[in-house]
This record gives sequence, C-alpha cells and structure tokens, in this order.
Amino acid sequence: MTATLEQAKWKCRTTVRKFEADVDEYIARYGEEEGLRRFYAEHAPVEEMVREGNVLLRVGIEAIWKLVSGQSATAYSNANARLGVGNDNTAAQDTDTDLLGASTAWKGMEAGYPIVGALSEKKITFRSIFGPTEGNFAWLEWAVDNGATAHKLLNRKVENLGTKSSGSWQLTVEISLS
Repeated sequence: MTATLEQAKWKCRTTVRKFEADVDEYIARYGEEEGLRRFYAEHAPVEEMVREGNVLLRVGIEAIWKLVSGQSATAYSNANARLGVGNDNTAAQDTDTDLLGASTAWKGMEAGYPIVGALSEKKITFRSIFGPTEGNFAWLEWAVDNGATAHKLLNRKVENLGTKSSGSWQLTVEISLS
C-alpha cells in the first residue's frame, strides 16, 4: 500500500497602499461606508507594496480549531478583527502572542471586512486603514488579531513596510488555504 502525504498550504499576501490624503475627514463628513467609498474614488495611492509570507501563531491555530469545533472562542469578524502594526524587527516565532514593538497601533476592520472569498478562492481578506494620527512610526511588523478583549493573534510578520508620519495607510491581508 502506498502512503499518501497530505499537506495543507497557508499562504499570506499583504498589501500596503499609502495615501497622502486624510481618510478621517471623509469618514467624519460622510460616515464610514460612504466616506471610505468617496476617499478611494477620489484618491490614488502614492505608493503600493505587495509582500508575501507570515508566521501562523499557536494562539491563532488554537482559536481556529476552537471555532471549527464549536467551542467558545472569539471570531475574527468585522466586530472583532483588527490589524496591528508595530516597530519591532525581532523575528516572528510561532509562540508569539503579541506585537513586540515599543510603538504599536491596532485598527478595526473597514466596513464589510473581513471578506470570505468564493469557494474557488479559498481565502479571507482583512483590511484596515490607519488615518493621519494613527501608527506614525516605522512599520516593521504586523499581525491580525480577534479584538482587544480576546487579543488572540492569528499571525505575525516582520518586514519593513516604511515609516508612516502622516497621510492614510491601508493594510490588506489575504490568507488562503489549499
């Protein structure tokens, strides 16, 4: 009998879009959904970076299995999920439980996120935008978590995404399984 090796593949793609404009002005004037729609329609990013890879963390794996098995765990939903950035460049380990930077910022999901893709896409997309007064430091690490109370990091990545000092930066994290 020939043994079959089964492998799951976790793939992560991160996109940072940097805008000079102030997203908070649009949200204050039009509300979140309409403000974001108008902001993106009227402003093009001045820079866009796409990166791949991350480390799936043990606390995130535990949360996934609890959610799959119907046990009590906080979902990575629009009400709870956040993207965080920090200024530490210590290599990511699967035992990490938080961002390590002396400076960190967490931001909730944009309206409608996370998005679970079509069955053929096998992915979930998280997206947040940090306004001109949020996350103004070197972005050397990022993570997805399931809220301030639960605070279970799904994953963490260490990479230099630039130094934010103003403007609005959008962070998008796409995770796929195959």
